[in-house]
Amino acid sequence: MSILRVCAWLEETPVALLIRESTWGFAIVVAIHILGLTLSVGTLVWFDLRLLGVSMRGYPVSALYRRLMPWTLAGFAIMFGSGAGLFATYATAAYGSLAFRIKVAAILLAGLNALFFHLVTERGITDWNEGVRPPRSARLAGLVSIVVWAVAIVAGRVMSYTIF
Repeated sequence: MSILRVCAWLEETPVALLIRESTWGFAIVVAIHILGLTLSVGTLVWFDLRLLGVSMRGYPVSALYRRLMPWTLAGFAIMFGSGAGLFATYATAAYGSLAFRIKVAAILLAGLNALFFHLVTERGITDWNEGVRPPRSARLAGLVSIVVWAVAIVAGRVMSYTIF
Protein backbone atom coordinates (compact mmCIF):
# COMPACT_ATOMS: atom_id res chain seq x y z
CA MET A 1 0.00 0.00 0.00
CA SER A 2 1.41 3.40 -0.98
CA ILE A 3 1.80 6.34 1.37
CA LEU A 4 -0.79 8.28 -0.62
CA ARG A 5 -3.31 5.45 -0.13
CA VAL A 6 -2.63 5.50 3.62
CA CYS A 7 -3.23 9.26 3.57
CA ALA A 8 -6.53 8.75 1.74
CA TRP A 9 -7.52 6.11 4.30
CA LEU A 10 -6.65 8.48 7.17
CA GLU A 11 -8.96 11.13 5.72
CA GLU A 12 -11.86 8.68 5.97
CA THR A 13 -11.34 7.78 9.64
CA PRO A 14 -14.04 8.86 12.10
CA VAL A 15 -11.70 11.36 13.78
CA ALA A 16 -10.77 13.01 10.48
CA LEU A 17 -14.39 13.17 9.39
CA LEU A 18 -15.45 14.66 12.72
CA ILE A 19 -12.78 17.35 12.57
CA ARG A 20 -13.40 18.18 8.91
CA GLU A 21 -17.18 17.98 8.74
CA SER A 22 -18.38 19.28 12.09
CA THR A 23 -19.16 22.95 12.53
CA TRP A 24 -16.49 23.66 15.15
CA GLY A 25 -14.21 20.61 14.95
CA PHE A 26 -11.46 22.07 12.82
CA ALA A 27 -11.39 25.41 14.66
CA ILE A 28 -11.25 23.70 18.05
CA VAL A 29 -8.45 21.32 17.06
CA VAL A 30 -6.43 24.16 15.50
CA ALA A 31 -6.87 26.19 18.70
CA ILE A 32 -5.71 23.24 20.81
CA HIS A 33 -2.73 22.79 18.46
CA ILE A 34 -1.73 26.44 18.82
CA LEU A 35 -2.10 26.31 22.62
CA GLY A 36 0.07 23.17 22.74
CA LEU A 37 2.61 24.86 20.48
CA THR A 38 2.67 27.91 22.72
CA LEU A 39 3.22 25.84 25.84
CA SER A 40 5.79 23.54 24.29
CA VAL A 41 7.91 25.86 22.19
CA GLY A 42 7.37 28.82 24.50
CA THR A 43 8.92 27.05 27.47
CA LEU A 44 11.58 25.46 25.29
CA VAL A 45 12.70 28.89 24.06
CA TRP A 46 13.22 29.97 27.68
CA PHE A 47 15.57 27.03 28.13
CA ASP A 48 17.29 27.71 24.80
CA LEU A 49 17.86 31.35 25.75
CA ARG A 50 19.50 30.15 28.97
CA LEU A 51 21.72 27.83 26.92
CA LEU A 52 22.67 30.80 24.77
CA GLY A 53 23.59 32.73 27.91
CA VAL A 54 21.12 35.47 26.99
CA SER A 55 18.64 35.23 29.86
CA MET A 56 18.16 33.74 33.33
CA ARG A 57 21.90 33.66 33.88
CA GLY A 58 21.43 33.35 37.63
CA TYR A 59 19.72 29.97 37.30
CA PRO A 60 21.65 26.73 36.90
CA VAL A 61 20.84 25.10 33.55
CA SER A 62 19.83 21.83 35.22
CA ALA A 63 17.41 23.57 37.61
CA LEU A 64 15.75 25.44 34.76
CA TYR A 65 15.52 22.21 32.78
CA ARG A 66 13.81 20.37 35.66
CA ARG A 67 11.29 23.19 36.05
CA LEU A 68 10.43 23.73 32.39
CA MET A 69 10.60 20.32 30.76
CA PRO A 70 7.40 18.86 32.29
CA TRP A 71 5.52 21.81 30.78
CA THR A 72 7.40 21.53 27.50
CA LEU A 73 6.64 17.83 27.20
CA ALA A 74 2.97 18.31 28.13
CA GLY A 75 2.67 21.00 25.47
CA PHE A 76 4.43 18.77 22.96
CA ALA A 77 2.01 15.91 23.68
CA ILE A 78 -0.95 18.26 23.14
CA MET A 79 0.64 19.67 19.99
CA PHE A 80 1.49 16.22 18.63
CA GLY A 81 -1.97 14.78 19.27
CA SER A 82 -3.83 17.71 17.77
CA GLY A 83 -1.37 17.86 14.86
CA ALA A 84 -2.01 14.19 14.13
CA GLY A 85 -5.73 14.94 14.03
CA LEU A 86 -5.18 17.86 11.67
CA PHE A 87 -2.92 15.76 9.47
CA ALA A 88 -5.49 12.95 9.27
CA THR A 89 -8.11 15.48 8.25
CA TYR A 90 -6.15 16.68 5.19
CA ALA A 91 -3.52 13.96 4.81
CA THR A 92 -3.43 13.79 1.00
CA ALA A 93 -3.07 17.56 0.69
CA ALA A 94 -0.38 17.58 3.38
CA TYR A 95 1.49 14.74 1.73
CA GLY A 96 1.84 16.79 -1.44
CA SER A 97 2.79 19.99 0.37
CA LEU A 98 6.37 21.23 0.43
CA ALA A 99 5.56 23.25 3.55
CA PHE A 100 4.44 20.06 5.33
CA ARG A 101 7.64 18.28 4.37
CA ILE A 102 9.72 21.21 5.62
CA LYS A 103 7.73 21.24 8.87
CA VAL A 104 8.26 17.52 9.46
CA ALA A 105 11.97 17.80 8.60
CA ALA A 106 12.35 20.72 11.05
CA ILE A 107 10.62 18.78 13.83
CA LEU A 108 12.86 15.77 13.18
CA LEU A 109 15.93 18.03 13.30
CA ALA A 110 14.67 19.49 16.58
CA GLY A 111 14.41 15.97 17.97
CA LEU A 112 17.89 15.04 16.77
CA ASN A 113 19.27 18.25 18.23
CA ALA A 114 17.67 17.46 21.61
CA LEU A 115 18.97 13.89 21.48
CA PHE A 116 22.50 15.06 20.69
CA PHE A 117 22.30 17.61 23.50
CA HIS A 118 21.26 14.96 26.03
CA LEU A 119 23.68 12.26 24.88
CA VAL A 120 26.76 14.39 24.22
CA THR A 121 26.64 18.03 25.31
CA GLU A 122 24.88 17.53 28.63
CA ARG A 123 27.47 14.98 29.79
CA GLY A 124 29.81 17.73 30.95
CA ILE A 125 27.08 19.84 32.54
CA THR A 126 28.72 19.74 35.98
CA ASP A 127 31.51 21.90 34.55
CA TRP A 128 29.22 24.60 33.12
CA ASN A 129 25.84 24.21 34.84
CA GLU A 130 26.05 27.44 36.81
CA GLY A 131 28.18 29.45 34.43
CA VAL A 132 26.79 32.63 32.94
CA ARG A 133 27.80 31.54 29.46
CA PRO A 134 27.60 27.82 28.69
CA PRO A 135 30.13 26.23 26.32
CA ARG A 136 29.86 26.66 22.57
CA SER A 137 28.23 23.23 22.07
CA ALA A 138 25.41 24.09 24.50
CA ARG A 139 24.93 27.52 22.92
CA LEU A 140 24.82 25.90 19.48
CA ALA A 141 22.17 23.44 20.70
CA GLY A 142 20.04 26.34 21.94
CA LEU A 143 20.44 28.28 18.70
CA VAL A 144 19.67 25.26 16.51
CA SER A 145 16.58 24.54 18.61
CA ILE A 146 15.23 28.06 18.21
CA VAL A 147 15.92 28.09 14.46
CA VAL A 148 14.39 24.69 13.66
CA TRP A 149 11.28 25.37 15.76
CA ALA A 150 10.89 28.75 14.04
CA VAL A 151 11.12 26.99 10.67
CA ALA A 152 8.53 24.41 11.79
CA ILE A 153 6.15 27.16 12.94
CA VAL A 154 6.53 29.22 9.77
CA ALA A 155 6.04 26.11 7.62
CA GLY A 156 2.92 25.30 9.63
CA ARG A 157 1.55 28.77 8.99
CA VAL A 158 2.33 28.45 5.29
CA MET A 159 0.42 25.16 5.31
CA SER A 160 -2.62 26.88 6.78
CA TYR A 161 -2.74 29.22 3.80
CA THR A 162 -1.99 26.66 1.12
CA ILE A 163 -3.74 23.46 2.25
CA PHE A 164 -6.80 24.36 4.30
